[in-house]
Amino acid sequence: MVFEILHEQSQRLLANTPMDFKRYLYNEVNWKNRLIGIKGARGTGKTTLVLQWIKAQNLSADKAIYLSLDDIYFSSNTLKSTIDEFYKLGGSVVALDEVHKYSNWSQEIKNIYDFYPSLKIIFTGSSIIDISKQQGDLSRRAVMYELNGLSYREYLSFIGIAEMPSFSLEDLLKENLNERSHWPKDFRPLQYFKEYLEFGYYPFVSEDMQSVHQRIRQMVRTIVESDMAELEEFDIRNAKKLLQLIFIIAQQVPFKPNISSLAAKTNIHRNTLGTYLYYLEQAKLISLLHETGNSVATLQKPDKIYMNNTTLLAALATEGYETGTLRETFFQSQLSPQYSLSAPKQGDFTVNGKFTFEIGGKGKTGTQLENKKNAWVVRDGVEYTTSTSIPLWMFGFLY
Repeated sequence: MVFEILHEQSQRLLANTPMDFKRYLYNEVNWKNRLIGIKGARGTGKTTLVLQWIKAQNLSADKAIYLSLDDIYFSSNTLKSTIDEFYKLGGSVVALDEVHKYSNWSQEIKNIYDFYPSLKIIFTGSSIIDISKQQGDLSRRAVMYELNGLSYREYLSFIGIAEMPSFSLEDLLKENLNERSHWPKDFRPLQYFKEYLEFGYYPFVSEDMQSVHQRIRQMVRTIVESDMAELEEFDIRNAKKLLQLIFIIAQQVPFKPNISSLAAKTNIHRNTLGTYLYYLEQAKLISLLHETGNSVATLQKPDKIYMNNTTLLAALATEGYETGTLRETFFQSQLSPQYSLSAPKQGDFTVNGKFTFEIGGKGKTGTQLENKKNAWVVRDGVEYTTSTSIPLWMFGFLY
């Protein structure tokens, strides 16, 4: 009887899943694989993505089921026994959400994968999880993907403004995409840019724009007090200190960290602080920028710390933030999902150890990049430019 309730919940969710907008990852996942893992930050739309794919298959009700592993049902029932019942009733596709909330999840998924060879399994979890460190060896079995927040391109599609293709960084640098002819005739690239920066990174903006920042603050608390509690290395007694650390960083980004000073302000031991900064980055709350040419070790002091995205910055920086900070945060948030970023001696960012970018406003010149190869000025507040200058908003079209 309880299983029937779970099945009804699944069918109700599928029936109410919208199909009009799909995230970029929908077309990048190779859905033919039998074991697929999708991880990502809270609020980025992992659940909707999986439900959309299942709904698009038009399977009969007994063939597919969605299960959230933080459901109270799993406090007294095992995942394996639940899947066994589903399989015997004719099931062929199972979606497992919030897997990090279920103890020994990787081992049970491994067993299900091995013992039910005709069953397709899709699981989602926090961006913090590392399947290579889990007890069950899923790293050789699962094909993993990561879902990031909305790009500026996606946001324009999400709110019904325009459907436009994405392009690679190499395309942006090689092709003359600055020409107006490459874009829709009536397209005004800056019309919704500020709105996106402040509110548009998370898909729940569609529910109520005015409550986005409040929801983000609640989400950050949930990540620290709930998701990070699943990490063996994390002492839940430090949750309050970690929230204080996030608040301190948000008021000062781009933050050039003094580890000793930061440890003193938060009462977190300096040896532990490096690990916690690493996990905050994995949780997609902050981004760590290291010097160009230096190895990126877990405990190595970063050159700068940014908030992960501009909407997060706007929600947490209660004392305000500089326009320059907003620009740099946008740039790193749009490139970091696909490219390696570092801090050069000249300019603001080096990408893939090859391309250098200096970020600024309309009047930004390239004097800081003189005599430097593969270097570009990125200007905010302009629609289209030429030569070695590129509009900032265009970097929101990389995915």
